[in-house]
Amino acid sequence: MSGIAVSLAGEPAVDAELARAHGLSPDEFALVQKLLGRMPTFTELGVFSVMWSEHCSYKSSRVYLKTLPSRGEMVVAEQGENAGAIDVGDGWVAVFKIESHNHPSFVEPYQGAATGVGGILRDIFTMGARPIASMDSLKFGSFEHPRTRYLLGGVVAGIGGYGNCVGVPTVAGEAMFDAAYNNNILVNAFCLGLARKGELMSARARGVGNPVLYVGSATGRDGIHGASLLASAEFDASSQSKRPTVQVGDPFTEKLLIEACLEAARSGAIVAIQDMGAAGLTSSSSEMAARGGLGIELDLDRIPLRQSGLTPYEMLLSESQERMLLVAERGREAELQAIFAKWDLHAAVVGKITDDGRWRARYRGKIVADIPVRALADEAPVYRRPAAPPVKPPERPVPLRAHPAPRAALRALLGNPNVASKRWIYRQYDSLVLSNTVVGPGSDAAVLRIKGSRRGLALKVDSNPRACALDPYLGAVSTVCEAVRNVACAGARPAGITNCLNYGNPERPEIMWQFARGIEGLRDAALAFGLPVVSGNVSFYNETEGHAIPPTPTIAVLGVMDDVSRRVTQFFKAPGDLILMVRSGAPSLAASEYEAMFGASAPGLSPIELGREKKLVDGLVVAAGSALIRSAHDVSEGGLAVAIAEACFNQELPMGAALDGVDAANPSELFGEGPSTVIITAKQGDLSSLSRIFTDAGLECRVLGGVIAEPRLRIGSALDEDVRELAGIYEGSLPGRLQGDDS
Repeated sequence: MSGIAVSLAGEPAVDAELARAHGLSPDEFALVQKLLGRMPTFTELGVFSVMWSEHCSYKSSRVYLKTLPSRGEMVVAEQGENAGAIDVGDGWVAVFKIESHNHPSFVEPYQGAATGVGGILRDIFTMGARPIASMDSLKFGSFEHPRTRYLLGGVVAGIGGYGNCVGVPTVAGEAMFDAAYNNNILVNAFCLGLARKGELMSARARGVGNPVLYVGSATGRDGIHGASLLASAEFDASSQSKRPTVQVGDPFTEKLLIEACLEAARSGAIVAIQDMGAAGLTSSSSEMAARGGLGIELDLDRIPLRQSGLTPYEMLLSESQERMLLVAERGREAELQAIFAKWDLHAAVVGKITDDGRWRARYRGKIVADIPVRALADEAPVYRRPAAPPVKPPERPVPLRAHPAPRAALRALLGNPNVASKRWIYRQYDSLVLSNTVVGPGSDAAVLRIKGSRRGLALKVDSNPRACALDPYLGAVSTVCEAVRNVACAGARPAGITNCLNYGNPERPEIMWQFARGIEGLRDAALAFGLPVVSGNVSFYNETEGHAIPPTPTIAVLGVMDDVSRRVTQFFKAPGDLILMVRSGAPSLAASEYEAMFGASAPGLSPIELGREKKLVDGLVVAAGSALIRSAHDVSEGGLAVAIAEACFNQELPMGAALDGVDAANPSELFGEGPSTVIITAKQGDLSSLSRIFTDAGLECRVLGGVIAEPRLRIGSALDEDVRELAGIYEGSLPGRLQGDDS
């Protein structure tokens, strides 16, 4: 192909003002012209605008992300692939990733959340792995805000509607409600898949002359500029007008695409494959070519369209869902087309791989784009933006002179939607489809079996924005510790991390400082636990009219257990079992739900000794593997008293607890959250062996009391509550608020 790229008749003239409207700064527009040696065509301007957007290029975060540990003995996927992959034994590889779909979900909650699920599923099965489980991390505004109920209902319906239809279980998650998210909710979606070792697919193109195939749904106008102008900019008063930039999902087509792609992968005819996600056809084609050090030519006349009259600009920037781009072995196109035809899907040859390092697109005999492929995929500007701590510390709750009585505090906390049961949410999700789920939503971590093996996998996602707002470094460290601890409470050995880093506008020094400190915390914690960060996502510009969300790094951890029958849940198992507390340090009310509700003169976050955290996690894994632990529950939102109550809420048979080893007069002891604390139960005969595991590691381990048959929670003389009444408060909080009861 030869000639000079041209704009088409009727397209606007490209100038600095049009470039600014596309999100390119004057310096970036000048760099585009330098790389091309000329003024870009209108199509090229659109292509650069999406590929150089924050959402696609990571231009503000890349220098920091390189500091994260990404390698390890179990890591089997190279950096730059669609998702991370870890060898979990018995010839199996676990593929997993978490991503954000925040802005689309705020603008159009059902489709925004649904397509977030669809996109993360495609990242997994493009690797040749069958998706087996999903999780989500959700942040909404307070229930006093008029849009919270609408957004919550739409997002949950979107996640359930897509996941249930496509047949992938949603097995765990978290949800938080806080006024800080009134105008910018967060929707982070995670997916886990399984593949046989040696059968992973790649997103690196190879083979000059190999054909490029477009597979899946036809292209429409939905999602144009979703990556650049919606996800890479903060909200303002006009945000609701951006609904047309939100994609529309079709889970039934996605199911067909999963089966077709996995069958095609088994044929051996696929060289490389990538989801058409953010920036659609543009990103998938340019990134696959760049990874392979090659070029690519696209014939836009061959793109399957569901609407007539789409321009090259629209075809290349569309983010229509359920589409993939793949590179095939030359001569095997018909074989692949037959597989996709079997599943009633398009499979059109739309281009070929070249050796000249160029990214070209042709339309009706004219070249509309001709760009060095590295300019799109690798040469976006990289910024080390100014970073400085905020001028004044974050606002803290007003200190309370008189603490509420323990009984009143416990009941209020159990009714707090951040502490209370999320059953209203997860009962709308199918958590059992595929029949791998052995522990579903409602315990510390989900547990899945690997069929044909004794092995199991544990999953958990966590975040702690209140702690991160107080101290971005310690908050990130504590978030990693909590996610790792939850997986260990299930009896699994933590094996890998994926992250979704949600922050405000990186052009503001205080936001960049929060991000940099958060990355340092994530790095230090990952190194301390010996865990690779195998995949992730950065979501900036989560703010509205200058008001940013709290820093919200969301951490998902995968754990591996050799014997899934040794799994542990949080619920008490039998009267007579001893209740023990294991912890690495004293709790604190700082950044706790208690402080948020009642105020407290709490100091800043307590220091975290990562060496002790690892000893606690290692001890939990060893003790569970030795069948010494009957139940284990991480102390988190609401503190010790809430954790004990939750452990009593066994759905099969509610039980009680009698504790006399707690300083009930101290609110920090009952309701503090701070450093690691785990509540475990054990048989009397196992006490010596169990406690030795932790005390030999230098950790505090003591008996607090015992499990009782009577469903009452007794803590010294401070509390004597009917467990069934407490469970009613806990289970009724979220449904009550959704019906308009904010009490």
